Amino acid sequence: MDTPDGKPLRNSTRHLVAPDLLPWLEAMPDETWGPDMLPGRRALIIELAGSGKPPLRPDVTLEERVIPGPRAAPDVRVVIVRPRERASLEPAILHFHGGGYVAGLPEMARATVASFAGEVGAVVISVDYRLAPETRFPGALEDCYAALAWLHANAEDLGVDPARIAVSGDSAGGGLAAGLALLARDRHEYGIAFQHLVFPALDDRTAVRTDLSPLVGEFIWTQASNVYAWTSLLGEPPGGPHVSPYAAPARAEDLARLPPACIQVGGLDLFVDESVDYARRLAVAGVPCELHVYPGAPHGFTMAWRAGVTTALDRDSHLALRHALRPHPADARTVTAR
Repeated sequence: MDTPDGKPLRNSTRHLVAPDLLPWLEAMPDETWGPDMLPGRRALIIELAGSGKPPLRPDVTLEERVIPGPRAAPDVRVVIVRPRERASLEPAILHFHGGGYVAGLPEMARATVASFAGEVGAVVISVDYRLAPETRFPGALEDCYAALAWLHANAEDLGVDPARIAVSGDSAGGGLAAGLALLARDRHEYGIAFQHLVFPALDDRTAVRTDLSPLVGEFIWTQASNVYAWTSLLGEPPGGPHVSPYAAPARAEDLARLPPACIQVGGLDLFVDESVDYARRLAVAGVPCELHVYPGAPHGFTMAWRAGVTTALDRDSHLALRHALRPHPADARTVTAR
């Protein structure tokens, strides 16, 4: 892990990484995110989106649409994945990709959303929200809110039960999902039944903490990268006194009346402390919360889609989403790992 000024803090934790994650980890670029590398990283993500992952499942279908964006803002592209065989009303999952708020697109999560559609039996809408630093907070969150509004308004045409809508995301997308749950609660316009947060970015203050465990944040997403991401999103350095809880959900003082949650994070992830603490605070606020910490897993480990720890996370995700969105025995489906 790096300190906020980019200096090494301690010896490597590679010996703690789950063995079947090591080949993936060796192939990943060891590069701190910053403005100089951002164009190349964005181009690489576009080039590799879906590459090396399983093909779209035969039991789901995919389509793209452009939906109305927030007021005075561009329209928003969404990718919709559905079960090929479906009931008249299915649950829905509004999904947000990762990428540190500065990169990424829905196609990055192609395998994940296809598994949600096939294994959970849900209509999955993946949102191509605007990126920082070109669009600062709250642009991306308002794109996600516009998608939630569109989903509710078009639930009947989409074959969706508006009482069974979950939000889901990984990394920055997990932060957006948590922020959207807070925003929807406070605006009192649209309901959310469940929040599924995978190694979520919840707290800008993690980027400037000096008391983090030396066992977290060495790989994939370092503290220096986190400083760049939060600065890009907020338009100012992280850790200041006036950051909105809708940007950094861990800043919210009141977590009551939020949707039930499932939070999943790796034990070597920079975000493990903020994830565990958010789960604890949800529970204290009376919000049912399921927490999974996966030993030996750094941030973004689900990119190693053949690894056993990823299979475990997939299984736990499908079970949590099914329990929340299809709780009745008549809705039962067979859950398999991808």
